[in-house]
Amino acid sequence: MFGLGMPELVIILVIILVLFGASRLPEIGKGIGQAIRNFKKSTSEPDEIDVTPKKNIDEEGSKGGGGKEKGE
Repeated sequence: MFGLGMPELVIILVIILVLFGASRLPEIGKGIGQAIRNFKKSTSEPDEIDVTPKKNIDEEGSKGGGGKEKGE
């Protein structure tokens, strides 16, 4: 796994413990877990259906287009 052995992982964990402190580690773990859960959920769910009505170009042109076009 990327050439990381047990000694390297222990050193990384000690550095994280020193930087963030023991009280913040559960909060960080919870945030990472929620991010992973949301990512998995978003990749497995089907796309949302867009229910906004789309404007038809033909209808839009015939509604108020009695005037001249630009450049005429």
